[in-house]
This record gives sequence, structure tokens and C-alpha cells, in this order.
Amino acid sequence: MQENTAQAIGEATQTLLQEITDRNHLTASEVVSVFFSVTKDLTALFPAKAARDLGWSAPMLDLREMDVPDALARCIRVLIHVNGDRQAQHVYLSGARVLRPDLEETI
Repeated sequence: MQENTAQAIGEATQTLLQEITDRNHLTASEVVSVFFSVTKDLTALFPAKAARDLGWSAPMLDLREMDVPDALARCIRVLIHVNGDRQAQHVYLSGARVLRPDLEETI
């Protein structure tokens, strides 16, 4: 993500959630709860607000990532708890690909 604006955070969050739901054949109604974390440089919007704008209604919590030296900047992470028994397809977009180079399924 290039900037700390409500629009950029909202779009990045919605893109991430859409990719997760597409890859996992998941609907918002299957979501039990969601944890978002953001790096300290993202302060313009709660990612949960962007999720709610997509129609998600499960309980959500926004958290700040630990401030570790040389960590990836402007990063949004999400942990989604869902009903059902399935193998998750993990999603790492844009610069976040460096977090898990062992996973081939990234765009």
C-alpha cells in the first residue's frame, strides 16, 4: 500500500478480503470472527470498517502489529475464523509476498 489514507486502507482491505473469499469459496455468513492487524503507519481507517462496508457482520477486532525493526511497512493482516472444516488457502498480496515466500499461491 502506497499511502495512509482511508481510501487506500479501505481498498486494500476489501481487495484482500475478496481474494480470501474467492480462493476459499467463503461467504460472509460463514465468518465467525475476524482479527485485523495493521502496522503503526496505518492510522486513517479501521480495516473492520472496510469489511462492514462489504456486508460483513461478524465480530471484528482491529489491532496494531508489534513495531519490529525492519518489518514490512504499511501492512494489513487478517485472521478469519469460519464455520466448517476446510483447508485454508492463504493469501499474500503485493509486498506481503515476502512474508511467506514458501507459499506458491500468491498474486
